[in-house]
Amino acid sequence: MSRITRRQFLGTTAVAAAGPMILASPSRGLAAPSERIRLGFIGIGIQSRGHLRRFVGTSDTQVIAVCDVVIERREDSKRIVEEGYAKQKQMASYKGCAAYVDFRELLARDDIDAVVIGTPDHWHAIPSVMACRAGKDVYCEKPLSLTISEGRAMVEAARKHDRVFQTGSQQRSEFGGLFRRAVELIRNGYLGEIKTVSVGVGGPAVTCDLPTEECPTGTDWNFWNGPSAERGYNQILCPKGIHNHFPAFRQYREFAGGGLADMGAHHFDIAQWALGMDNSGPVKIEPPEDKATTGLKFTYANGVVMTHGGPSGCRFVGTKGTLYVDRGKIEADPASILEAKLGENAFHVEPSDNHHRNWIDAIRSRKKPICDVEIGHRSATVCELGQIGYDLRRPLNWDPVKERFVNDDEANKLLSRPMRDPWKL
Repeated sequence: MSRITRRQFLGTTAVAAAGPMILASPSRGLAAPSERIRLGFIGIGIQSRGHLRRFVGTSDTQVIAVCDVVIERREDSKRIVEEGYAKQKQMASYKGCAAYVDFRELLARDDIDAVVIGTPDHWHAIPSVMACRAGKDVYCEKPLSLTISEGRAMVEAARKHDRVFQTGSQQRSEFGGLFRRAVELIRNGYLGEIKTVSVGVGGPAVTCDLPTEECPTGTDWNFWNGPSAERGYNQILCPKGIHNHFPAFRQYREFAGGGLADMGAHHFDIAQWALGMDNSGPVKIEPPEDKATTGLKFTYANGVVMTHGGPSGCRFVGTKGTLYVDRGKIEADPASILEAKLGENAFHVEPSDNHHRNWIDAIRSRKKPICDVEIGHRSATVCELGQIGYDLRRPLNWDPVKERFVNDDEANKLLSRPMRDPWKL
């Protein structure tokens, strides 16, 4: 089938189906080839391996290509795919998953409908934009981008090419629904008027000063480094072989946004959601006066002050009470707030208890997923504004409509970064 005809068919299938789609177990068998959404994976680290296993176990998707610059990860992900499908089909073996070093070869395939991007943060923007241009729908890990201008380019590419783009902010769908419950209570006024919010996540990124080590055979370090400034290999940035931890590239400014962006992309996202700011952001950024890496304040146009600091998770303070939410915990004062029953006419967040399923359903319906690219971009922007505030150590005024600092050329230069040849957006 041609791409257009196949997408029309997938959409028709979704409309004709009765009731909501669910994540199928492997025992239910694979759907017919014409009904499956064919996936490619770009970047296979510990987080992406989890995504890979879930989509291999989904009856109406089929992983047909994987890509990574480390040979062990590339071969292991191919093995996961082919062994998974062999088991489902009750076959001794199964072949049908290609493996690439260069993601551009994967994107050039006409038989791939959508891609999952699980690369380090500095590699999120370019594959995402190129995937949109190639007509692929996208699931990209958080934080969505390394710079604010990259995030806006991702939004524009998704809109221009009419792509369904899900940000991997899974707290919107999963973790027992605690974050969803918190957002509904706040948006329905059970805390009264929100005055302050505190978001407890790690500190800003620092400049990378790691020494150069010998690069392992089978690792394309030049490609891993990609658009960031050239530097030598270090296994702290790119672990050898298959690793079972979250690498510390997240701490370095050249590649990520520190703990401020890593978990911040989750918890600031919940704060933005609860404040009704999914398409906006703060207007003022005020770093602490000393060299502290916590305590920076964001002020919104309505007067709400959000502070970076405190216990993990989000704490909301309103005129009628307080609410604290984190993974595995939700508390309120008075406690009766948590007992509230929301009627049909109350504000309810979009139903979703599975972030991957939400994306697949959105691909079929051609509707926006629960954490659309614009939402992911705005949450990443809050993290980046905090990083710039800590870097410059002075108050900043931000225009969330124009996405520019007000009368501040020095700060506006930090909205983007130079990219190493031949990479560009």
